Amino acid sequence: MSKTILIVEDEESLRNVLKDKLEKENFNVLEAKNGAEGLQMALSEKPDLILLDIVMPVMDGFTMVKKLREEEKKQGDIIDNQIPVLFLSNLNDERSMSTSQQQGIYDYLVKSSWTLDGITKKIREKLGL
Repeated sequence: MSKTILIVEDEESLRNVLKDKLEKENFNVLEAKNGAEGLQMALSEKPDLILLDIVMPVMDGFTMVKKLREEEKKQGDIIDNQIPVLFLSNLNDERSMSTSQQQGIYDYLVKSSWTLDGITKKIREKLGL
């Protein structure tokens, strides 16, 4: 059974490139163009992993994760059942990275430092594939 990845990214060209790559790697891919859409999709579809941008319109990535974790707690999901989140952002400052660690983010990837193959490898590592 293939795993489902939710890509939450406002930049359409990057979202499409990520989707194409992940589909070629046999993942099911869901897409959202902002944090509000991403949150709704995460709660309804329960993906295996979320690839999440930080700076987006409507709702940013930090706010989305905070609300997602609150909803998971309400539903009684223990830490092991929380959807893993992988930040993929242009922000490479200490404050953003520190905030992501406090929110229990699996990893924080700076877009300019990673290739598509590297991102796919990180996803596979987290999902134990």
